[in-house]
Amino acid sequence: MFFEIPGRLSPGRPYPLGATFDGQGVNFAVFSANAERVDLCIFDAAGRHEVARLPLPDCTDEVWNGYLPEAGPGLLYGFRAYGPYQPEQGHRFNPHKLLLDPYARLLSGPLRWSDALFGYRLGSARADLSFDRRDSAPAMPKSVVAEDVFNWGEDRRPVVPWSKTVIYEVHVRGISILREDLRADLRGTFAALANPRFIDHLHRLGVTTIELMPVNAYMQDRFLLEKGLRNYWGYSPLSFFAPEPAYLSQGGLNDMRLAVRRLHAAGIEVILDVVYNHTSSGNELGPTICFRGLDNASYFRLVPGNERYYINETGCGNTLNISHPRVLQLVMDSLRYWAQAFHIDGFRFDLGATLGREGTGFDPGSGFFDAILQDPLLSRLKLISEPWDIGPGGYQLGNHPPRFAEWNDKFRDGVRRFWRGDAGLRADFAARLSGSADLFSRRHRKPWASINYVASHDGFTLQDVVSYSEKHNEANGENNNDGHSENYSANWGAEGPSDDAAILARRERVRRAMLATVMLAQGTPMLLAGDEFGRTQRGNNNAYCQDNDISWVDWALAQTPAGGSLVAYVARLGIIRHSFCALQSDRFHYGAELAPGVQDIAWFDERGEVVAPEAWQNPEARALAVQRASIEEDGRTGIVLLFINAWHEPITFSFPAPGALPRRWYLLADSAGEESRVREVTQGSVDVQGFSVMVFANRVPRELRLADMEE
Repeated sequence: MFFEIPGRLSPGRPYPLGATFDGQGVNFAVFSANAERVDLCIFDAAGRHEVARLPLPDCTDEVWNGYLPEAGPGLLYGFRAYGPYQPEQGHRFNPHKLLLDPYARLLSGPLRWSDALFGYRLGSARADLSFDRRDSAPAMPKSVVAEDVFNWGEDRRPVVPWSKTVIYEVHVRGISILREDLRADLRGTFAALANPRFIDHLHRLGVTTIELMPVNAYMQDRFLLEKGLRNYWGYSPLSFFAPEPAYLSQGGLNDMRLAVRRLHAAGIEVILDVVYNHTSSGNELGPTICFRGLDNASYFRLVPGNERYYINETGCGNTLNISHPRVLQLVMDSLRYWAQAFHIDGFRFDLGATLGREGTGFDPGSGFFDAILQDPLLSRLKLISEPWDIGPGGYQLGNHPPRFAEWNDKFRDGVRRFWRGDAGLRADFAARLSGSADLFSRRHRKPWASINYVASHDGFTLQDVVSYSEKHNEANGENNNDGHSENYSANWGAEGPSDDAAILARRERVRRAMLATVMLAQGTPMLLAGDEFGRTQRGNNNAYCQDNDISWVDWALAQTPAGGSLVAYVARLGIIRHSFCALQSDRFHYGAELAPGVQDIAWFDERGEVVAPEAWQNPEARALAVQRASIEEDGRTGIVLLFINAWHEPITFSFPAPGALPRRWYLLADSAGEESRVREVTQGSVDVQGFSVMVFANRVPRELRLADMEE
């Protein structure tokens, strides 16, 4: 402590919220509509001893504030809030509990689980109606006054058009913790994201945008630690502003900024997966860490008439009350902070349906959506919603407002089922291939609104989709009762790893066919990190608590012959996607004629004949050809033709009658073929192997010629 702490705080300002250093001292401001008093608690540099407790002297517009002269960055602090402890009325004030600053930019020290963290006496017959007087400060992390200074130089957001976007979902720790080519202290941190080898890998795949799973500080849940497990995914927010300390190596906040700057220099965008639908404090029996102790009745949605209990539309014990103007302000301030202080390019909103809820249910015109869409900065970033929650009317795929993209689980499930060989899915598969217009073609939305994926962090990896018929979550310690039971997967003859050549070959064909579907469908493709070389979670489809080799990306797989071959195949698909405007269209295709005999999209059967309306209803039809065309930048017509066989035996496909279509085609990729080089095809038909896709075009992209020359 390098300054003398006064006996009391000077009057402060109610804005900005949080702790703000102005060069001469620090202003503290925190919202609480129902508190009767709020104290600022100051701690020594180690965070072990509270050295001062000073009441915030003023409350303006329900914002308690005070000014501490001579204080500066690095100061450790917290709050204590006084008021009624009346759970039945929604109030849970307990000044014995140290509270995090909701706007803290940096945290110091871990949360150490102790019964003192709870506002009530654990084990009491009155449960949460009882009152605990133990000081929680020794168990609490401390808020830190942060100085946000960084030289961004010439940094510019890449601003990749949505139509050209390819997303790669990444866990900051998991993507690099096993990278033996990195220094041990950099593995699992932001610094590893800026490693040139990783950036080169992204470029090779054609990735334009990485989506980081939650990077804000999150809680290690007590029930997991007691089972010897850890919260790995991070969907249990402890702070909406502070980065997860474990992801910072030595440079503090600037570690993240440096990673973003280097990724931007490489032309790669950074999207954050953010959690504003709930907090880590759980239900009425959870700990008092921050919001519950500051103003429980304002921050959370409580059951009307029985405010002791929380509305739980998230499945996590509580729901943040985004309808409250100060809570909405908190979310908006947090988003702007990440966007401005870290140059983040966009956000994926966990349980986005919850954020759009008003008193009457989900509303695409809710205050949350309106606030973002009118914001001059946030409205220009990439915005993605997970369009569901567990509450009434919680499935809202396709119902979000324009400017938002949405995770399309109908694409995921439909594609998995089609390639599994399920009957009656040809029409649905065609809808997914063409951008899910049935879901998104309204209010002038574009095909990019559909985030197309077959695997994400939540569920099986792609390797496990073709290796397991059932989930295997025993390692989670919940008797395999957690996670989805219907994964639309198949093991193709053996559950889990196999050395049977026929099974392995079938799995490989199906896996490559799914990757081709994701990369070549209209919409925005998303790959799960490691799927490009066969990462497995050993059948665990809910690895949220597996901070170990079940979840970590094993880069050694990429060095195996099979893994290296799959990486090369995905890279080839990336080149194809980026080379044809027809695969990046920013409008839905309905068969408009671009030139005599050439439509923007056309559907054929294996005989080369247009699929008749009644044929779409044939439940046993598993063969399909789709031709897409567009005017390229050079004015020529670019045409891509896919032959798709979801039957287990080879099928002979005939090319559509020429007319204005090419009389010669170039085979660019074959998901079942070992030979990856381009070859010209002049005959009228080709054999397409079972469970595979062949990709033809009327020209050969230069990048593909170069790639073939290098092989």
